[in-house]
Amino acid sequence: MPDHPSFSNSRPSLASTTLRVSDTLGRFELRKILGSGAQSTVWLAFDPRLEREVAIKVMRPGSGSDQKALVQWLDEARSVGRVKHPNIVPVYEADIQDRQPYLVFEYIAGKTLDQILKQRGALAPQEAVALMMDVLDAVAVAHAADVVHRDLKPSNVLVDAAGRARVMDFGIAARIPDRHSTDPAVPSGGTVGYLSPEAANGAAPAASMDIFSAGVVLAELLMGKPLIDEPDPYRAVYRVVHEQLKLPADVNPDVDEKLRAIVMRALMLDPKQRFLTARDFQNELEQWAKPKAADGQGEAGGSNSTLDFLLRRMRHKSDFPALSDSVVRIQSMATSETESVNSVTNEILKDVALTNKLLRMVNSAHYAHRGSINTVSRAVNLVGFNGIRNMALSLVLLEHMQDKAHAGQLKEEFLRSLMAGAIGGELCPVSSDGEEAFIGAMFQNLGRLLVQFYFPEEASQVRMRVQSTREPVTEDAAAASVLGLTFEELGLGIAKAWGLPQSMQRCMRKPVGAVPTKAPTDSGERIRWIALASNEMADVLLHSDPKDVDARIQAVTRKYVQALGVGSKDIQSATVTARQKLIELAVAMEIRVTPGSAAAKLLKAPDTTADKNAQAKAVEAESGLGAFELHATNTGPVDATGRMPRKDPRVTETLTAGIQDITNAMVEDFKLSDVLRMILETMFRAMQFDHIIFCMRDAKTETMSGRFGLGNGVEPLVKTFKVPLKATIPDLFAVVCNKGTDTMISDATEARITQRLPEWYRKGLCAPTFLLLPLLIKGAPFGLIYADKKTRGALELDDKELALLRTLRNQAVMAFKQSG
Repeated sequence: MPDHPSFSNSRPSLASTTLRVSDTLGRFELRKILGSGAQSTVWLAFDPRLEREVAIKVMRPGSGSDQKALVQWLDEARSVGRVKHPNIVPVYEADIQDRQPYLVFEYIAGKTLDQILKQRGALAPQEAVALMMDVLDAVAVAHAADVVHRDLKPSNVLVDAAGRARVMDFGIAARIPDRHSTDPAVPSGGTVGYLSPEAANGAAPAASMDIFSAGVVLAELLMGKPLIDEPDPYRAVYRVVHEQLKLPADVNPDVDEKLRAIVMRALMLDPKQRFLTARDFQNELEQWAKPKAADGQGEAGGSNSTLDFLLRRMRHKSDFPALSDSVVRIQSMATSETESVNSVTNEILKDVALTNKLLRMVNSAHYAHRGSINTVSRAVNLVGFNGIRNMALSLVLLEHMQDKAHAGQLKEEFLRSLMAGAIGGELCPVSSDGEEAFIGAMFQNLGRLLVQFYFPEEASQVRMRVQSTREPVTEDAAAASVLGLTFEELGLGIAKAWGLPQSMQRCMRKPVGAVPTKAPTDSGERIRWIALASNEMADVLLHSDPKDVDARIQAVTRKYVQALGVGSKDIQSATVTARQKLIELAVAMEIRVTPGSAAAKLLKAPDTTADKNAQAKAVEAESGLGAFELHATNTGPVDATGRMPRKDPRVTETLTAGIQDITNAMVEDFKLSDVLRMILETMFRAMQFDHIIFCMRDAKTETMSGRFGLGNGVEPLVKTFKVPLKATIPDLFAVVCNKGTDTMISDATEARITQRLPEWYRKGLCAPTFLLLPLLIKGAPFGLIYADKKTRGALELDDKELALLRTLRNQAVMAFKQSG
């Protein structure tokens, strides 16, 4: 957020002499002054509890002692806090410290309209109107809540990173008096040059005041300078009260008579002759903008004008601003270098439905190899920022596309996109590129998805032209003829407005020309071809007769196999795996489709018996560990009734109590070594291990080495624990660490296990039963917890015990991240 809207920087306020950088106000740490004025000062501050920057408006010292002023101040917070809208900068909270009242706002990076006008001068009419429509959308919602802004001006309107205007600082906001109320009218306020005639005369707050001020702001955007340019404030007020304001004759020649008339009506001296509501004002501007865009006569050319027009139509639908906010927020968290696991977790936890669906999605087949994940913190830690971003973006897209009128078609388009993303992720030969391929393949369909939701009639026309038996055309040609631009152009325009990274925008643009005869060396270019191939395969799965699917998938495979850098069998296997994962994802996301519909074909499980057997054998042959991935065991003796005997409840009690102790320790300042010892002690006591050792990777030697442990005679064993991670022939421990697979060996005397054990282990620890819990950050191993028992097959875990052990391991990961 730049200099705060209500204040000029002509002189510092008294507040700046009382508070200084690094001071605290409540729990907030003050960082710098954003703006100041006679009544208050606005600071950029940091909220350590939620790990986010905020803007704090502090009342001038001395005024707080005036009880009436304090009541007005708190009324302001109540008035603004009651109004929720994506185009209004929200108030988080209000408080008082040492008789010093303050308000806490969301901090938003961007420029105010007055800063933009100073840099650029007059704006193009289309741009000025689009921004004013955003302002009026916010004002209309405030008026519906009986709140008048009373100080609309360019410095009170922020243009955020997505290009959306957001109204700030309802600094003197007042409730519209009830016409049946006998309370005296609240005196009006505002800024000279933007006051309405009735406000200048001291009338009670009314919606007409904001309509007049909005007209002044729009005139200023079109002129590039103040409408009332009077150095004498008394002269300025006199003109407002007695003179009918209007746009000058020499304003931008692109301002036609219709737009002049709209501005003139907003500026009428008599409030009754203005627009009755802010929504009426907004609708008139939208009607003015529509023919300009449709005729392709905007200053930037037809395509850009059409894109601007479609974006405005979408922006003023109730779902789109909230969708835009969610996408921008999620993307900024995923790409920020300063975001922590905690801040991302807090952001997701604000939405209960999103939290529940995201956790179900994390635990679906798409990420099943991670084990049970029960908290968002663990999900972010284990899946990574990009993985969480992809899931959250998928979920918010789905969440905003619940429309009963054409739900079937929407689900079909969404599942098709999700199918393409799943195939893209599976096709990436480089695992680190899988997340980018997933989101890139999915977002190649963004334009089509949003058109289907926001413009269903136009989407239907496009499909009819593509499917015409008389004159069929390509989808691009059909979309261009109906909308004025292709689905891809619309999707890219929205991606740019949302601030999605260039790498993602590049992937959304389909590659053109001949398919390469070998995989591109540039990973970004290779991912574009993977996304294109994935979408063609998704089309085949959605639209083909089931008996033709295999043949058509093979045809697509032959077309792209050389460009993808993977074998034909790998492509076939990736498609099968992606179809299985899509079913799991649909369950997690609660997507239900009509039986027999095209979308239902995507959710029909393929016959994969042979593929599963072959895959299992391949994995086992590669690592020798296929049967030893850690799962809950249920192999103990049964009693006379044929039931398993009840396990000692003290095991889970000890694990749970340890987790709570560690959680409490990590809330405060902690030493990493202390937390790690608490984790090992909890495991050691609860499971009655004979030895437990914590290992760390040495970055110089790429060796996982023992650091400390618990158990009889463990000290010399810790020193011998050394696992080369980059060995030509990796041993069992190296394979487990590099794959990040929790592993339990119940009988290490088996020949296939013994031959994978290093000599130092066979000569030292040589336990017949042991457990391995690798620690990873961003997919790379950095630690390992080893625990053993001297009796073969003595380690049995139920589901709850397994989940608690993994929680302890993940607390270790979190402790490393928090300790820096």
